[in-house]
Amino acid sequence: MNKPSPTDQQRPYHHGDLRSALLAAAEKILETEGIQALTLRAAARAVGVSHTAPQNHFDDLTGLLSELAAVGYQRFSAAVQAAAAAVAGADMRTRNRETGRAYVRFARAHPGLFALMYRSERLDVTRPALHAAIGLARQALRQTTPSSDQAAAPPIRLAAVGAARWALVHGFALLLIEGRLEGLMKAVPGGVDPDELLDAVFDVVRVSVDNPDV
Repeated sequence: MNKPSPTDQQRPYHHGDLRSALLAAAEKILETEGIQALTLRAAARAVGVSHTAPQNHFDDLTGLLSELAAVGYQRFSAAVQAAAAAVAGADMRTRNRETGRAYVRFARAHPGLFALMYRSERLDVTRPALHAAIGLARQALRQTTPSSDQAAAPPIRLAAVGAARWALVHGFALLLIEGRLEGLMKAVPGGVDPDELLDAVFDVVRVSVDNPDV
């Protein structure tokens, strides 16, 4: 009779929190090898458990990716909230810039995770953890979005300002982590780093984005 191979046998697990260990392993694979390398088997193998063990916590690969994206949104929300708290009491322009910088810094620090967070076709946004985490992120970003009673502007104008701010920092973050801005930064005499370029971008668009009632 054939014996089960070592990869098929249930291996002893000593970490204590298998779910967290699997998420940590999945994140490492995502950041180092890319989303194409991230499977339930790969995560299980990295932790040292049976290939069926992740199913008990995530059901399938979509579940694992969704829970990992939830972790990303939670960290992102904390980063944005910390940036806003650091300039509490400052004017809208300053708060907007600080949260924008936090947005881009998060993308630079966690490029794979950041990309996964916006891969809607790979995620199940109805999963409670992901749904709640996305809500937290939206709430954090609203800290620098003026409400209709804070700015004398039509609702469509306020909506446009919110969309412009998001498009600016999100687009910048994507271009940056994909290496598309390297040429621009090197072309500036003496060179500039991403923070300097982002500040310059803020200056270019500050009339429309920082003053929604204009």
